[in-house]
Amino acid sequence: MQGEASALHLAEIFLSGLIRSEWVKSQEKTQLRYNFVSGVRPLLLKSVPISETEMVLEEVADEVLETLPEEVRNRISEDIERRLGKSWRSFEAFLLPNLPWEEYLEAEMLSFAQITSEALKTLGGEYAETAQRLERTAAVADSVSTPPISFPSLRDIEFETIFVDLEEIPLQSFNFKVATVEVRPAGRRKTPQVVIQKQQGQAWGYTEQLGETVVLEMVAIPEGTFVMGSPADEPERYGDEGPTHEVRVPAFFMGKYPVTQAQWKWVAALDQIERPLDPDPSQFKVDNHPVERVSWLDAQEFCARLAQHTGKDYRLPSEAEWEYACRAGTTSPFHFGETITPKLANYDWSRAYGVGSKQQSGSKGTTPVGSFEVANGFGLYDMHGNVWEWCEDDWHDSYENAPNDGSAWISESRTDKSLRVRRGGSWIDIPWYCRSAYRDLNVAGVRSSNYGFRVCCVAPRTL
Repeated sequence: MQGEASALHLAEIFLSGLIRSEWVKSQEKTQLRYNFVSGVRPLLLKSVPISETEMVLEEVADEVLETLPEEVRNRISEDIERRLGKSWRSFEAFLLPNLPWEEYLEAEMLSFAQITSEALKTLGGEYAETAQRLERTAAVADSVSTPPISFPSLRDIEFETIFVDLEEIPLQSFNFKVATVEVRPAGRRKTPQVVIQKQQGQAWGYTEQLGETVVLEMVAIPEGTFVMGSPADEPERYGDEGPTHEVRVPAFFMGKYPVTQAQWKWVAALDQIERPLDPDPSQFKVDNHPVERVSWLDAQEFCARLAQHTGKDYRLPSEAEWEYACRAGTTSPFHFGETITPKLANYDWSRAYGVGSKQQSGSKGTTPVGSFEVANGFGLYDMHGNVWEWCEDDWHDSYENAPNDGSAWISESRTDKSLRVRRGGSWIDIPWYCRSAYRDLNVAGVRSSNYGFRVCCVAPRTL
């Protein structure tokens, strides 16, 4: 022990239990020596400031270098500066096996100080990492004399190289109008007033060029979480719209409009995948109207042909994707608010929902896609009314045990004659069938003049 210490200090140390005594025998005599209990010395070393430790290493380095020839010292200094951009005084001490200096120089592994790895470890940080690294180096050096590993003889193998190109979808922004309905109190009026307010929206999407004049516009739907189903107090609610449950939906693309008759005709002319398609099935024959009189099976064939032609994974939306996309962040019965109006959607206008307005007679058929010139917050048009839209899912009477990851809920016993889900209402349906949460069903092979669909795309496929 160095420095000033009183008898009291020494007594405290001996009685602390931090040191132990041992008798050491030598040729001349037997001596009593004291040493720290295992683990105490590293703790004390940790209390030494790093700056003091660096000073010790530098002093050791000075002493070691002074014993070496000048040309060796110069080589050490130059090599350290070249490798690390540091002077040798700030270089870490290396632990290397005891090799002649010529071999150190030949391997360009130079040592100027020797300290134990345990001492370096107690300093922590880079010192500890250096100790571990150099212990591994020493272990490798010790094993140099071991026989070389015997490898099996080389043989020729045949393989095929496949190059995969990933198609990137170039997205473009587009602007649209978003409508919201506000129900104002009656006041002096006999009935409450429904006021439509519009604001500007922006979204991203891409355009699939199908023919010279036929395009398919797809909208990027961001990932997100929503509560699927309707609350118990929503007017005209049905029991199969619950229980409400939280669903996490990954990002995907969805058609800006229902599939049109022009798009249908173009895809129907492509090579058949599994089943034939009627090139002109619709009752209301106008190219920019939604295609109708198509079954769930027909829609599947359309998606398969479109996917094969474009190399993208086109498909029907899952029921969760459809409702998530329809709501676009809203929780009201319709994405534009608490009620529906003939000024915003195509449905049976002779009936009213809540305080909504009605007309003398209902709709007479489909209307051109996007003709109401308002979209929801994601940039999708005609999500309420016009035509029912098929979903990928099989029908279930409730959401008990429904998936919560946005995937389609498909039954193990699925057949072409089993029931499928459809969403959104149509031109001939009462307004509460057009709500965001409303669900309906029919057999996969059934066609009707108010049955249509829109497509989804998850991501580009490999070509």
